[in-house]
Amino acid sequence: MDINTALFYVFSGILLFAAFRVITARSPVYAALYLVLAFFNAACVWMLLRAEFLAIALVLVYVGAVMVLFLFVVMMLDINTDTLREGFWKHFPLAGLVGVIIALEMALVLIPGFDVRAAPVADAAATKLGNTKMLGIEIYTHYLYPLQIAAVLLLVAIIAAIALTLRKRKDSKYINPAEQVQAKKAGRMRIVKMKPTIELPPAPAAPAGEQK
Repeated sequence: MDINTALFYVFSGILLFAAFRVITARSPVYAALYLVLAFFNAACVWMLLRAEFLAIALVLVYVGAVMVLFLFVVMMLDINTDTLREGFWKHFPLAGLVGVIIALEMALVLIPGFDVRAAPVADAAATKLGNTKMLGIEIYTHYLYPLQIAAVLLLVAIIAAIALTLRKRKDSKYINPAEQVQAKKAGRMRIVKMKPTIELPPAPAAPAGEQK
């Protein structure tokens, strides 16, 4: 066993453990940290497979940006996990069935791609360019239109996510700055002129000798 094979088993074992802890950790902050660990080990495995571009993209995009933002959101929202876990085991059979179906469909699609006999033969000129440059040439020449379509789909997904989550809550109190700027003195205070009301003093009582 060489050093690359030993490192592959080490990174794969840590990756499986981190992925298991992502779905079993009770705290969402711990789950996000385990997901960061899983992404980092997946990037190390890709580096061993000489996929440098994918490894760097995974570390920069997911570990460096997406997961850090996710951690900030989780810590700021203070999500009550007990409420979210109430119906977990109730929906677990259906979720497991859907997961098995997705895994089988992905296996049927991906297994033919691992056939070594049908793999293209790389010539000497293509090998000298490097993986990153070859990937860039393929993406921005032969697969330019699919790349643009994927970018548009991601943009639509971002807009849809913002539209779905941007809702007004009944229990939240906020101030609209536009209404504050438009406020005027006449709308805040009204001056009313009223006639003064003066109470007359009571009439003095008559002397006792004058009373009949």
